Amino acid sequence: MRVLFLDIVHPILEKMLTVNGFNCEHNYTCTYDDALKLIPDYEGLIIRSRIPVDAKFIASAKSLKFIARSGAGLENIDLNAAASANIDVFNSPEGNMDAVGEQAIGMLLMLFNKLNFADLEVRNGEWNREENRGIELAGKTVGIIGFGFMGSAFAKKLSGFGCTILVYDKYKTGYAPDYVKEVSLEYLQQNADIISLHLPLSVETEYYVDEKFIDACQKPFYLINTARGRHVKTSALLSSLASAKVLGACLDVLEYEKKSFEKLSFSDLPDDFKTLASLKQVVLSPHVAGWTVESYEKLSLYLAEKILGAGY
Repeated sequence: MRVLFLDIVHPILEKMLTVNGFNCEHNYTCTYDDALKLIPDYEGLIIRSRIPVDAKFIASAKSLKFIARSGAGLENIDLNAAASANIDVFNSPEGNMDAVGEQAIGMLLMLFNKLNFADLEVRNGEWNREENRGIELAGKTVGIIGFGFMGSAFAKKLSGFGCTILVYDKYKTGYAPDYVKEVSLEYLQQNADIISLHLPLSVETEYYVDEKFIDACQKPFYLINTARGRHVKTSALLSSLASAKVLGACLDVLEYEKKSFEKLSFSDLPDDFKTLASLKQVVLSPHVAGWTVESYEKLSLYLAEKILGAGY
């Protein structure tokens, strides 16, 4: 079976496939149009986010048996078109769930304890203890929206911090382990001190956190987003930060990212981003929740196991 790698992934995936008789080839620089011409000759496809696998792409993939996406999100793949063409789609959210959970907690602790500013001040000879007085995570109510691999990993890691953990998942019932409470969205919005998003990106979840969502929250709250940038409407977040309805935000992802998550051009970003970046109650990182040394390997390892387990 010929397999085309359109993105660089951990070499363990190619190694495991090759040992099992797959013929692995690479093209990390081709355009979308180039890929359309290449794909008819392949039975397997390995991607991250560089090339969209849309209905047109799948129509060209006459021999394709599977698409394997290194990562969790599948918004770059037309799943309906793949299903209609009897193409299996694999992803590997198990591979970076621990990394995402740890990143979310790390960003929250940094925000609560002002660690980024305190570190810089001490390095510059400033010893501002009162200005850097923190708040504790213990005793807070944390609301998690979406209880798949990422949300459940975050909840498990939170369970040792003495929090009340509320979870809402529109498509599940009876899923909650004993250290979390399964609730409605309305209940979560009425009670949460912290709200963390762990959702796939879809038409339904784009700009999930907007003016209406924020207005429905009873208490001022802290927001965490380690999922997709377009879950949060930046203008609504900025207004709510200014009014202190949102007390602070931890954002690993931004509305302005493109689908392939490439480097942002600061000069091209709107004024809303520049305002966001100037706020001390905001912690930012460059879409790296889940981007650890360990997860890099695990993402490919889980994909290899799923591909080989399908028996091609």
